[in-house]
Amino acid sequence: MERLKPAFFVVSGMILIAAFSRLIPHWPNFTAVAAIALFGGARLANKFTAFMIPLAALFLTDLILGFHNSMIFVYLAFAITVILGISISKQRNFAAIGLTAAGASVIFFLITNFGAWLAMPFYPNDLSGLVMAYTAGLAFFHDGAMGISPFINSLMGDLFYTFVLFGVYALVQKQVPVLQRA
Repeated sequence: MERLKPAFFVVSGMILIAAFSRLIPHWPNFTAVAAIALFGGARLANKFTAFMIPLAALFLTDLILGFHNSMIFVYLAFAITVILGISISKQRNFAAIGLTAAGASVIFFLITNFGAWLAMPFYPNDLSGLVMAYTAGLAFFHDGAMGISPFINSLMGDLFYTFVLFGVYALVQKQVPVLQRA
């Protein structure tokens, strides 16, 4: 077994803290879910732990928040976001990291609405049903209720928490040089 580095504990701790932010009051969909997947993929050197630490953190909070019949699609979107994180592991450019976080939000929308089409009995299992599922999902781009937009909140949360995790870690790395890729 490879020797665990201090960076592993710092990155893992940051992921767990960010994941548990789902349990405190927040704007609808303004959470750190995509950010922990991107951050874990980018900053955990071991590919197994890059998937397992963020997935375990998501699962622990889902044990409290609950599950639904299309959760497999949420976890699939989350795993793809870890892969996106791995793909930007060498990036220090905040624009590239931000674009990747925004892309993760769109991927999440596409995959979870596809899952809703498969899992929900009120959508026909044909192309018209898939179009219905995505059309219904578009309401989440801006539903207008109290100025809340679940998709925009999700996008803003993804960007905010991504920049917080990557930014804080970059600042800590400057102060503690031993914190290289975990």
